[in-house]
Amino acid sequence: MTASERSDTLQRLYRAEQGRLLRYFRTRVGREEAPDLLQEMFTRLLRSGALERVENPSAYLSRCAQNLLIERWGKKRREQSVLFPFDDERDAPLPPEQTWRIEETDARRIYRRSLLAMPRRTRRIFLMHRLTGMTQRQIAKQVGIGEQSVAYHMMRAVTQCKNAASRSD
Repeated sequence: MTASERSDTLQRLYRAEQGRLLRYFRTRVGREEAPDLLQEMFTRLLRSGALERVENPSAYLSRCAQNLLIERWGKKRREQSVLFPFDDERDAPLPPEQTWRIEETDARRIYRRSLLAMPRRTRRIFLMHRLTGMTQRQIAKQVGIGEQSVAYHMMRAVTQCKNAASRSD
């Protein structure tokens, strides 16, 4: 298609579709902006080279009009968005306290189950050491067993707690 033929085709299409498309734009953006959008749409049509390949120009122009409005709406929306600069002092990231609380709750549950699964004497010795801070010698005197036995029970309790923690990971 020559430049002259393309110009004639565009003029005929413009005359045929101008009124309908102008009304379409007026109802959506108002009287003042409608002619500009109509001109923009036909300019894009000419630049795209689609004029020669389009089988149904009326439907094609309707779709172009919709796309132009969508594009315009997106552009306005981006322009209206307000960006605030990041302030290191005011906008410092917060530690993930909720995650820490959940993990703490899980760890306590695992620890409690591990304690309840221990033999009574092992649990007693372990808690005496961990909760009251008693030494192995003090525990041995109070329970009435040797220090070696206290060390054995402590090792057994710690191993059981570690195993329970590693199974939960």
